[in-house]
Amino acid sequence: MCPRSSEQSPDHMCLREKIKSLLGKYDVGSQYSHIPLTKASILLPLLIRQGKPHLVLTVRSMQLQTMPGQVCFPGGRQEPTDEDDIQTALRESKEEIGLCPEQVEIIGRLMPCLTKSPVYLVTPVVGIVEDSFQPTPNPSEVADVFLVPLEFFISTEHYTPLQVNIPSHGPHIVHQFLYMDADTKKRFTIWGLTAHCALMLSVILLEKTPSFNPGFDLKSNLNLFKNILQALTSQSKL
Repeated sequence: MCPRSSEQSPDHMCLREKIKSLLGKYDVGSQYSHIPLTKASILLPLLIRQGKPHLVLTVRSMQLQTMPGQVCFPGGRQEPTDEDDIQTALRESKEEIGLCPEQVEIIGRLMPCLTKSPVYLVTPVVGIVEDSFQPTPNPSEVADVFLVPLEFFISTEHYTPLQVNIPSHGPHIVHQFLYMDADTKKRFTIWGLTAHCALMLSVILLEKTPSFNPGFDLKSNLNLFKNILQALTSQSKL
């Protein structure tokens, strides 16, 4: 059973409303749901702590066959029984870290991302999580759960651009952050799609440009993805 939400201060509620307003400008809804690609969803869970927004991140279990030990957001492949991207993200979050759907206020969906190998259309679903949430990770899927303040993702400290070689696409620069949890002293490497989504969300909600060169301008980057996805949408209608 999920605990009831605690009473929230006026400042807390004000920040929630500001987050919802800012994210609403970038919410794509279901406009790309008809693209004929295998779909997956991730939940970008926001927790407000000490008056600042944080992201809940997980470490994949070493028992998993794909990307064991890597940092990621809760999420996974869409199942036939899922009604939409949001239900996929909520179902996976409940399975992985015990986050009940009633503990999350979904505030929007960001522009989907395309993964290369395997090819997935991944939709980032953003939600604000109730303060009462205490993660209960499923050990077969999740080895650890931790919080990172959004401000971390726009600071040049602990940031490194990483060059990777993608088969059939050549060298590509991806974002990488090295984070140390102040309480547990554990170190985490956040990179790839997870780092990209965290960075995009941080730029949107903090309304600040990163202190490093992110390799993109938010507006032009979103327009690029929009053009790619619209082309895929047009192809699906042929």
